[in-house]
Amino acid sequence: MDLELARQHWQDGDRRVQAARGDRARYGRLLGDVDVVLAGLRRRVGQTFTLAELAATYDGADDWASELLDERFPETVPHEPGTVTDAAFHVYARGASDYRP
Repeated sequence: MDLELARQHWQDGDRRVQAARGDRARYGRLLGDVDVVLAGLRRRVGQTFTLAELAATYDGADDWASELLDERFPETVPHEPGTVTDAAFHVYARGASDYRP
């Protein structure tokens, strides 16, 4: 995926999570889900990476993120894997060796 397009997706996901702040239950669930996906990113990407490497990992991320969420929280209401995956990538991108806001 094109890096700039991926970054736009990631920013949009973060905005959607932040927009949920008015609904405490949903916001809390989204933040917990983002943490689960962040842990998955740490295992998949490691701590030293570039934005291009992160964007390459983004392809198919909704699938593995959904699996992680279903394993971690099997009894909860339906997850929002697209939103939390994008938000997690947005957060994780800040650790890239070539990160620029």
